[in-house]
Amino acid sequence: MLQKFILPLFLALAWCVQAATAQTTMTPELLWQLGRVSGVGLSDDGQQVVYAVSTPNLEQNKSATTYYALPLKGGTPQPVANPATLVQDRNVSPDGRYTLTTKEVLVKKVTSAELYPDLPQADAYVFESLNYRHWDTWEDGKFSHLFLHPMQNGQPGEGKDIMPGEPYDTPQQPFGGEEDYTWSPDSKTIVYVTKRAYGTDYAVSTNTDLFAYDVATGQTHNLTETMKGYDVAPAFSTQGALAWLSMKRDGYESDKNDLMVRSAEGIPLNLTQQWDGTVNSFLWSQDGKRIYFTAPVDGTIQLFQVDYPGRTKKMPVVEQLTEGDFDVNGIVGQSGNTLVVSRTDMNHAAELYTVDLKKGTMQQLTHVNDATYSRLSLSKVEKRMVPTTDGQQMLVWVIYPPDFDASKKYPTLLYCQGGPQAALTQFYSYRWNFQLMAAQGYIVVAPNRRGMPGHGVAWNEQISGDWGGQVMQDYLSAIDAVAEEPFVDKARLGCVGASFGGYSVFYLAGIHEGRFQSFIAHDGVFDLKSMYGTTEELWFVNWDFGGPYWTQNNAEVQKTYEQFDPSSRVAKWDTPILIVQGGKDYRVPIGQGLEAFQAAQLQGLKSKLLYFTDENHWVLKAQNALVWQREFFKWLDETL
Repeated sequence: MLQKFILPLFLALAWCVQAATAQTTMTPELLWQLGRVSGVGLSDDGQQVVYAVSTPNLEQNKSATTYYALPLKGGTPQPVANPATLVQDRNVSPDGRYTLTTKEVLVKKVTSAELYPDLPQADAYVFESLNYRHWDTWEDGKFSHLFLHPMQNGQPGEGKDIMPGEPYDTPQQPFGGEEDYTWSPDSKTIVYVTKRAYGTDYAVSTNTDLFAYDVATGQTHNLTETMKGYDVAPAFSTQGALAWLSMKRDGYESDKNDLMVRSAEGIPLNLTQQWDGTVNSFLWSQDGKRIYFTAPVDGTIQLFQVDYPGRTKKMPVVEQLTEGDFDVNGIVGQSGNTLVVSRTDMNHAAELYTVDLKKGTMQQLTHVNDATYSRLSLSKVEKRMVPTTDGQQMLVWVIYPPDFDASKKYPTLLYCQGGPQAALTQFYSYRWNFQLMAAQGYIVVAPNRRGMPGHGVAWNEQISGDWGGQVMQDYLSAIDAVAEEPFVDKARLGCVGASFGGYSVFYLAGIHEGRFQSFIAHDGVFDLKSMYGTTEELWFVNWDFGGPYWTQNNAEVQKTYEQFDPSSRVAKWDTPILIVQGGKDYRVPIGQGLEAFQAAQLQGLKSKLLYFTDENHWVLKAQNALVWQREFFKWLDETL
């Protein structure tokens, strides 16, 4: 009788072991269960790294964040209730006498409730200038201001607005944070970022400046008055030198980002002027003699360092510290010869790593998602060089399905990056996730086409004023080269992208000459005149389009609006297309997606509109993101 049950029990146990060790592939649901790791900083003694793990909760449609501390020499992470107990609060002055807060302050009356309090049922805005809405928010007359509080018995006292009556923001909206202001080491000065422009002037300029506020006198002066582009991210060295990121040209949001330093004596120096690249972020070394920074290079983001020679005439030297097919996408802190950074690749979400500053070697520090990835069959990621139609060599990432078999044929997607001047590196997205796409059986072709930083300034700048020109040929060169492989099914090619990538999809739909069998465009620019008339950051379209569509006697501007407008080529659309649009997207407003869908429908094309009422230029809510993924792959299943 006992033997009767031994074999079934053995088989059941064997199945459980096999199930536990079986390899699977990434799914949308699994992607949204990953812990999202971000560094907070190093403990004051330099022995521990403090980090946050944000985990999405699909049922509640929001994320929960837990903080941990982990010894740099290894050990078990310990939960931390309040990170400020281990990591110095950058809002508190170094001498502990003051702290900074930010608060929205009503400066301008623009609502009917404020203008006409005797009409309580009215609901209106009254605007007299542009910038009446920005990113995903309508202007309400309130501005983010810095408040200075004296510390009293360990608690902040009554705050003083250091920007009283000013219709300007600090931090900058919509994406600025604590990096927009800083204390000097002697606690005498607060340096902050703002753009002293309001309304229409704000909408046509990128000229942010650094302002120094004297705590003792309450006086403020402009440190970068002669510098006309973006000046952001101020940070002092331990020796009192001020570093920041700076762009030269007003109106050009993707200009070369240089690393500037102003000595304690007020002498400015551009540390990266002679270097053919653009800086993402930086951190002063502990001794103030060099700066560590991240920057895109050859389809990745790597860690660099540059000397700060101080008052000597020695030329700064830029040195690359890391190399590999990964992104170093953030610097957390330094402890002696060790730097803690955040790192991703196309198969792995962010984890924290240590970098040996003498050797450049890296070691994984956090392991939040290791268990999940250990059960997955990972994609093969390949770097190719493809010749372009103008005789250049273009880097192209090719991502293959897990367990790729070269004897089979696979449907293949051309991925069009947004920006337009955004690096296409070893990033890990929770929407445009190459690992997920490959796991569904697709080869992904992701070209570093014209307009990508990381290949020299000239390559990056070539896209401005040429949206429908060489960049479109770069896309076609990439897909044509990979499609020559015997494992690519030429009868099942798709083209997908968002923002400028969505524009690219709309434009390629009119010129692809039968290459593609399916298109997906998310928040893409469809009609250039309408885009110019409804977008909010006009400096962007002024630079990239050359100016407004009513500009006279300018052949380049006329070429943009006449030849590079996807809506002008819509009569040649002949391929199924899925169009995704966010209802709160004011960068590429709702009319762009609706116009494109209407054009496709009225021409009898198989088409679908996926409209998110409460999303902006991105998809941020967990359940919306799953709808996006399910509709994305459902469309590809139907059309490829």
